[in-house]
Amino acid sequence: MLARVQNKSQEGLLGQIDSKNLPKHLAVIMDGNGRWATQRGKLRIFGHNSAIQAVRETTEACAELGIPFLTLYAFSTENWQRPQKEVNALMNLLVESLNREEETLNKNNIKLEVIGNADSLPNKTKKTLEKVIVQTTNNTRMTLILALSYSAKWDIVNSVKHIAQQVLDGEIEIDEIDEEKINNTLTTKSFPHPDLLIRTSGELRLSNFLLWELAYSEFYFTNVLWPDFQKEHLFEAIIDYQKRNRRYGNVKE
Repeated sequence: MLARVQNKSQEGLLGQIDSKNLPKHLAVIMDGNGRWATQRGKLRIFGHNSAIQAVRETTEACAELGIPFLTLYAFSTENWQRPQKEVNALMNLLVESLNREEETLNKNNIKLEVIGNADSLPNKTKKTLEKVIVQTTNNTRMTLILALSYSAKWDIVNSVKHIAQQVLDGEIEIDEIDEEKINNTLTTKSFPHPDLLIRTSGELRLSNFLLWELAYSEFYFTNVLWPDFQKEHLFEAIIDYQKRNRRYGNVKE
């Protein structure tokens, strides 16, 4: 059975989804929390708090549909430049959410992973992440990947440095450097490249997210602000994705 249906709108959309043509890896840029809060005369952190339900609904729906990998862009390296009060609140919210959702992840057989510069995270955040990752490591239904303190440019630069050092150490020849070599030195090396990227809030950019991995992904942009993103919005994105003709540079009849 596919995802649990909560209303007629979701039921109608769900019926249009081809369960044999689902993205194996869905990536989401969760954007619009601050604007959502501002529209309601609230502080930005209110928007971040309210976004947790969207994370829960999206994760649940992906697991129930049978999508193996879900990556959520939770915190970029550029986000460290935000006011310290907001950054601290975000880190505290992350810790609280991880502790609260650990049982749910295990109950639903979902494994947690993280990509990005985890060493730059506060100790409490890092330790909580490590704990939940260990506690969910044997789960097999779906892998939920959080991009935290993540930058695609940072990841690619580190990959280049690693490969350059291998050349200097005589471990590989320059001619041996290829796409696979780069793939295997990125923090995303354990996951397939995303088939579909969703970005909320109407912004039309990648914001330094998975620049290498999204080379042949399908993009879906919606004006819906992330705290308002529900299952029907996810279903609409998947239906749109399934109408695409993915050619990967080739020609299909």
